[in-house]
Amino acid sequence: MESLSLKDIHDTIKMSSQDNFDIRTVTLGIDLMPCIGSSITKTNKNVEKRIKSLARDLKNKADKVHSEIGVPIINKRITVTPASLVISNLMKNDKKEDLKVALEYAKNLDSIVDDLGIDFVGGYGALVENGATYADKIIINSLPEVLSKTNKVCAFVNVASSKAGINMDIVARLGHIIYETSIKSKDAIGCAKLVIFSNAVNDNPFMAGGFHGITGKDSVINVGISGPGVVRSTLKNLPTSMPLEDLANEIKKTAFKITRGGELVGKRIARELKVKFGSVDLSLAPTTQVGDSVGEILELMGLEMVGTHGSTAALALLTDAVKKGGVMASVNIGGLSGAFIPVSEDKFLSDSVKHKCLSIDKLEAMTAICSVGLDMVAIPGSTKTTTISAIIADEMAIGMINHKTTAVRIIPVPGKRAGGYVNWGGLLGGAYIIPVHKEKSDNFIWRKGKIPPPITSFRN
Repeated sequence: MESLSLKDIHDTIKMSSQDNFDIRTVTLGIDLMPCIGSSITKTNKNVEKRIKSLARDLKNKADKVHSEIGVPIINKRITVTPASLVISNLMKNDKKEDLKVALEYAKNLDSIVDDLGIDFVGGYGALVENGATYADKIIINSLPEVLSKTNKVCAFVNVASSKAGINMDIVARLGHIIYETSIKSKDAIGCAKLVIFSNAVNDNPFMAGGFHGITGKDSVINVGISGPGVVRSTLKNLPTSMPLEDLANEIKKTAFKITRGGELVGKRIARELKVKFGSVDLSLAPTTQVGDSVGEILELMGLEMVGTHGSTAALALLTDAVKKGGVMASVNIGGLSGAFIPVSEDKFLSDSVKHKCLSIDKLEAMTAICSVGLDMVAIPGSTKTTTISAIIADEMAIGMINHKTTAVRIIPVPGKRAGGYVNWGGLLGGAYIIPVHKEKSDNFIWRKGKIPPPITSFRN
């Protein structure tokens, strides 16, 4: 069993039954470059044939491994080559017609994964940190329509990197795109399927930001595992006076076990599908379930409420210990790996917003430490598009300067004010509307252009 002992498997099953441990996602990455045709009809047929030939058994094989090992596999997903690359040759420099082509391509992806019983497909997006092609701009401009007219298509835009800097032309445009998306979909849920990145990784199995990187294999299995409940269980059984370095070691040991369990499942499914195994994304991804919260873990370290002073330091300890435990357990650690803080999906984070302890500024500070960034943050529907762009720019700057992946999944909810509540249900949960600064950022955003990369980018 992939060099794992019966005890390893028993420990994994125990974590699942007692501590909400699960494989959050098994994600099949597929290169679609061979599918490029001379028309959207031919391209879509090629895409359907390729995805179905590789993924037709993904759901069944995942269910089979689940029943054999006893570890729940919550989502089955597919990531594909960024859309702007796949359909760029179909662009005719006619914006109206080209937007139709983009929507047709997205609807085809939606239909394919729906037929296969797959939960989501990621990769409808563009890599524009160095500048945007015409096809990139078409994909970006199509996002409000695509995200409101498809159910399972997830989108991303990478606008910054430590090497290239921040593409502020696109950041300025995205404020409008996110606002338009919010008003086209019920309770702005379309925005929950769009992630804006700095330093996006090529093997991210988590949605909505996953895509199959152009440097990847033809096809590959990446798994995203989740164990906030296991870490919570570990902390609840430790003395409250335990020194922080000892606490970090206990978390590290727990992360080791979680990673071994995730690798076991991922390799088994890859073998069943006869594709290569890629990486394990060891990210503590919370859910709305009781006992499955990253915020609660931080409070168990000694904080009265997540968001108060000390929250960033506590998150630093947690994230670093998780990464160290994962690296010890496997050579296949990839993706984002660390701790997610999606506000709507974590009851303790959401409650802290309700009690006005967790602010958007404190969240931003914590994103300098965690795996992603401002994730599933609901803001007032009346928020100015330039303010949305400025929030994105701030988060991109953190990623660029610190040579790490950061992201924004922000949701302006129409008709909602600060302090209000929106409920999306399911894994997305619900969120209290967090206030944003009223002071304007307009003149800064409308300068556009580019924020140059940091001096530390000058390496070769």
